[in-house]
Amino acid sequence: MTRSFLTRTPSLLIFITCLALFTICVTLAAHYGLMSTSFVKTLGKTLCLCLAALAMDLIWGYAGILSLGHMAFFALGGYMIGMWLMYARTEEIVIASLMNSGLPATPEEIQQGIASQIFGVVGASDLPTIWSFAHSLPLQLILVVALPGLLALIFGWLAFRSRVTGVYLSILTQAMTLALALYLFQNDSGLRGNNGLSGLQNLPGLDAVSQDSISLWFFWASAAALGLAYFTLSWIVSGKFGSVIRAIRDDEARVRFLGYSVEGYKLFVFTLTAVIVALAGALYYPQAGIINPAELAPIASIYLAVWVAIGGRGRLYGAVIGAAVVSLLSSWFTGGRAPSIPLGFATINWVDWWQVLLGAAFVCVTLFAPKGIGGLFDYFTGLHAPDRKGAPLGPDDGSLQEKEALE
Repeated sequence: MTRSFLTRTPSLLIFITCLALFTICVTLAAHYGLMSTSFVKTLGKTLCLCLAALAMDLIWGYAGILSLGHMAFFALGGYMIGMWLMYARTEEIVIASLMNSGLPATPEEIQQGIASQIFGVVGASDLPTIWSFAHSLPLQLILVVALPGLLALIFGWLAFRSRVTGVYLSILTQAMTLALALYLFQNDSGLRGNNGLSGLQNLPGLDAVSQDSISLWFFWASAAALGLAYFTLSWIVSGKFGSVIRAIRDDEARVRFLGYSVEGYKLFVFTLTAVIVALAGALYYPQAGIINPAELAPIASIYLAVWVAIGGRGRLYGAVIGAAVVSLLSSWFTGGRAPSIPLGFATINWVDWWQVLLGAAFVCVTLFAPKGIGGLFDYFTGLHAPDRKGAPLGPDDGSLQEKEALE
């Protein structure tokens, strides 16, 4: 069975090997001072974005569902882990400050001090109900998976049972993201409104550990999560389940006619990818150090789709390549490291022109290279789609035929 699985997914061993070598090289470079802590964090965050792109490729590239709201689940995962990080870190600060008083602090005083420290910026002094489990890391980790998964399950069930498809479904997912972002921008949302959650890079109880070590820990965790997700999704798409969701993408009505529960398959993929993206967010924001409602902006989910399109939709490695290339280039261009180009009458400042360049790249890929960067690997490795010249794909004349242009 293992041999058959590896035979069906030749890219798996190559990807895992490259990821392992990359992780070792970054670790050695950071250990010997050849790579800064900030760049290690950038690479760790990039791996998290690659993990989100993998999920996007499964739902869009394989199942044909263009979701423009998956970065909402990414942000929710970050908020859930961020609540514990901020609560636990604030608790340490409050306890240390109260120890200077003559009398020992009561649990109520500690709780009140934590609430005042966290929510004083929005004019509140009590912990909202949604922070009821913020003191417990295991419970918040469960919420990292449970809350985005439940939201995706409810939204997907309502949308798919109504058979909303195509651009209408994309608009609905974007509307869901926008509504959630607008809600979180309010101060009474319980998540500090526009201020968001900050100081997430400071792990509770690890004051003696340097950020150099912490950044490597998160980098390793991000690499492990990406490798595990790639293995799992490769196994999913290489079997019968993968064949069914590709069939749903290509001809949903025929798959339904054959007796498959199309809505069930779609709902499972939608929920699974939401959970994967939420886990990516839970790893991303402790490395970023801050999260606010702007992270839920619909444009973020559009960027996610652009990464997958540029990398190569329907290819797991293509999604990873697209996310890695675009996110690293974005950091370089928008970080002020790309030199400006003087033209005499004007100066091209890449901080301002990066989005134009990204949009142009997306248009060019769509028009001239629909297989994306991943298509180049197919070309050099000889992996081409069969050229049937319109030959039947089934046993009779009524079977679906592929109309290919004669060259």
